[in-house]
Amino acid sequence: MPNALPKRTSVLLLAAIAAVTVLFALYTWFTLSWSYSEGERAGYLQKFSKKGWLCKTWEGEILLSSMPGAIPERFSFTVRDDAVAKQLLAAMGQRVQVTYEQHRGVPSSCFGETEYFATRASTGPVNPVAPSDAPSAQ
Repeated sequence: MPNALPKRTSVLLLAAIAAVTVLFALYTWFTLSWSYSEGERAGYLQKFSKKGWLCKTWEGEILLSSMPGAIPERFSFTVRDDAVAKQLLAAMGQRVQVTYEQHRGVPSSCFGETEYFATRASTGPVNPVAPSDAPSAQ
């Protein structure tokens, strides 16, 4: 019975590899389907491109400015839906409002370079009304 031990070892090894693969797939599914946070950001769409060597993803960046003259903050995001990508491509350089979900712990950059996934986009006014320019109620 010298062949029984190597055969049993190979079966156990294959079972362990299968179990690790299933656990990894479940973890990936969980991180992509459960969102840590949700929200909206508005700013000027500065950069939007399809990137990646093997897995191509849409990556974008908007500039958030709280008031005129302030240094804008950059918000980077990933788009997985082609319809949202088309909307953003048409809005390049314009003010956009992006609805996003934050997915923390996604195990690969194959799903996106950021943890923020845009689910909806709309264009906003070119020059939003500043609080000092708003009509006052008298």
